[in-house]
Amino acid sequence: MSDAIHNLTSEFAPVAQQLDLITKGVAEMIPAASSDAKDALAARLEASRLSGKPLRIKAGFDPTAPDLHLGHTVLMRKLRHFQQLGHTVIFLIGDATALIGDPTGKNVTRKPLTREEIEANATTYQEQVFKILDREKTEVRYNSEWLGQLGFEGMIKLAAKFTLSQMLEREDFHKRFDDEQPISVHELLYPMVQGYDSVALEADVELGGTDQKFNLMRGRDLQRDAGQKPQIVLMTPILEGLDGVQKMSKSLGNFIGVTEPANDMYGKLMSVNDELMWRYWTFLTDLPASEIEQMKADVASGALHPMQAKKNLAETITADFHTKEAAADAARHWAEMFQQRKVSEDVAELEVPLASEGLLAEDSSVRLPKLLVLAKLAASAGEATRKLAENAVSVNGEKFTERAITREALGEAPVLRLGKKAVRVKLL
Repeated sequence: MSDAIHNLTSEFAPVAQQLDLITKGVAEMIPAASSDAKDALAARLEASRLSGKPLRIKAGFDPTAPDLHLGHTVLMRKLRHFQQLGHTVIFLIGDATALIGDPTGKNVTRKPLTREEIEANATTYQEQVFKILDREKTEVRYNSEWLGQLGFEGMIKLAAKFTLSQMLEREDFHKRFDDEQPISVHELLYPMVQGYDSVALEADVELGGTDQKFNLMRGRDLQRDAGQKPQIVLMTPILEGLDGVQKMSKSLGNFIGVTEPANDMYGKLMSVNDELMWRYWTFLTDLPASEIEQMKADVASGALHPMQAKKNLAETITADFHTKEAAADAARHWAEMFQQRKVSEDVAELEVPLASEGLLAEDSSVRLPKLLVLAKLAASAGEATRKLAENAVSVNGEKFTERAITREALGEAPVLRLGKKAVRVKLL
């Protein structure tokens, strides 16, 4: 944690200092900031500072899967920023909304989870989220507390506040309607009950991804209807995975799990490209935006090598989910494996004859897709070529995207890595 953040824990900091951290990585804010007048968030922060009353910050998570990856933690880290600034953070577990299943981005109705599955996932979520949030300062709530008490009459009254045409303004519902794909009636309830959560919690601010905008706005509608001051909505972008292209996802294999061993986490972070590195600094660390911009300037001027900036990133994030000591050990392990090119005990060795069919090109360079197949890191040359294009392959610790590599650059016993798998190849 930087000194700038550490100094904000005892009392409310000046609004400009709070905004430097809070707005870092925010894609959209509603109401939007105005250049002509004090924006709504700044006004609430100032009122909070003067009164000494913390803001109530809400983010909801449906426990639909047992394990979290770093993409899930972007909102949790933004909660942590508010928490570090002295505000009240509400980690809302959507055990009731999980019975519906968030239809955001889905072109088919989600399969409902059982109550047992939801409870098991919720327990795991709490174990993982407190790697980021301060357990003692976090208000954990379940939306079944109020949704379970709403009853049939309450649900009818809630549904009466919205029209079908309003629901069909939602992009994914509209698309499914146009494509003649089924929309179950219970799915239409999801934005309504998520909005009602904000009323029940009297939220000042709600956090969500940009794909959640429709749901987040319903909270403002219902708070206004209930006579509450409508919450401010802060939205963060969807985080790309290790390939730097697609959304971080377990199904795509481009993720970093919250519970992964320190060595694996550090190694995966070192595999990201330089452009993605800055997004990870923004979304996955507590460093204020001003300090990240200064770091970028140092890299641009040559005062800081980009490789060192990436090492700092990997160690910072790994320490967050493990310990500083474990992160330092992971950094040494990575350096021994790749930079110093020592044989690590957990890297398999494989002998590959240079005379293998199709391995050498006419200019005697090595065809890397073929070598990856022979090293059993890829199932086919086509897969290996795709992984090279996705920047997922490293040779001796350095990212490599070309399909051919010279013998000199490769060396006699190179360490090849594709994703989590690594092998030292002895060329005969």
